[in-house]
Amino acid sequence: MICVDPRFKTNDMAKDKLVTPDYCFILAANFLLFFAFYLVLPVLPFYLTEVFDTGHAAVGIILSSYTVAALCIRPFSGFLLDTFARKPLYLVAYFLFTSIFAGYLLAGILSLFIMFRVAHGLAFGMVTVAGNTIVIDITPSSRRGEAIGYYGLMNNMAMSFGPMVGLFMHDYYPFGTIFLCSLLSGTIGFIMACLIRTPRKEPTLREPVSLDRFILLKGVPAGASLLLLSIPYGMTTTYVAMYAKEIGITLSSGLFFTFMALGMAVSRMFSGKQVDKGRITEVIKLGMYLVCLCFFLLAACGTLINSDLIFTTVLFFMIALLLGVGFGTMFPAFNSLFVNLAPHNKRGTATSTYLTSWDLGIGIGLTTGGYLAQHTSFDVTYLSGACLTVASTVLFSAKVAPHFHKYKLR
Repeated sequence: MICVDPRFKTNDMAKDKLVTPDYCFILAANFLLFFAFYLVLPVLPFYLTEVFDTGHAAVGIILSSYTVAALCIRPFSGFLLDTFARKPLYLVAYFLFTSIFAGYLLAGILSLFIMFRVAHGLAFGMVTVAGNTIVIDITPSSRRGEAIGYYGLMNNMAMSFGPMVGLFMHDYYPFGTIFLCSLLSGTIGFIMACLIRTPRKEPTLREPVSLDRFILLKGVPAGASLLLLSIPYGMTTTYVAMYAKEIGITLSSGLFFTFMALGMAVSRMFSGKQVDKGRITEVIKLGMYLVCLCFFLLAACGTLINSDLIFTTVLFFMIALLLGVGFGTMFPAFNSLFVNLAPHNKRGTATSTYLTSWDLGIGIGLTTGGYLAQHTSFDVTYLSGACLTVASTVLFSAKVAPHFHKYKLR
């Protein structure tokens, strides 16, 4: 049960106000956190291959340790956030996440880098669950879909600038400079996070510890569908730059992330409002259909480029834009779906289950993507991802949507 601080009491006209100083602070904190994250994400495969001379398969395993660590902490994050005050947990996790960028500057051997990567994943797992939960706490329920949409838009803006800046810096600056910029971004974001005011959380009667306190059992079917979608997403965010280089696309692959983020930004402008109108499952299905098409086209680029380089290059970046629209349409809808299946005192658990499903799929995508690319090719890797999106769509239509409409609480 949450007791609202007097500062949060509003009159009837203002009770649905979305844009407040606290909401702006958490948007800024989220953008800066993910900018730090995306700045290093596309250059880490190059860092591992150029500095430590690792193969594609090893790169996938090492990078997936971050996601596996985040995955391990997620269920406990939800439990802690539903049990204790959320802002202190958020700030501690944010501080640790930012500090570890300094550790990357000191990692002169591969084993030390892996240790820092695991610790980074643990901090990321906590801070993202906490941030998503706090957004729900400080915004009106009638505009939850819209609030989550704009909050996620900050991730997309970070995705737009972060990888592009990171890949540009990789061409002209040493890796240490890139890590230092991420440290600076995270530090400013931590200051923004400190300025957020959250409702006070009164002590509640402790429920017996059970599986449902760590995983939202009603959300398991949706989590399975989301997992299947996140596997090819993980393959894309990590290996698409290498794929472009392998097939001969000469334009900066950082533009792929820019177009993808632009598509997400555009889609979030309308998808959140549709979610608030109760069209959660319809919005998700629309995004799924588009994502299925995009991954089949992405897999085909490896063959099409032999016939027409210019057409395939244009198609490659159009796919990025449409992938952004598809995923951007689904993200706020999936988040709301999980929250609407949970009582108020299990919002943290619902958010944790949503992000756990996503991270598990990304971890699988990182590992299997590197393995398939090393033993087959990237176009075969993305073809397998396309098949998984089809399986996710079938599962959602046949099982998840009926299950949601039967058990939703709001």
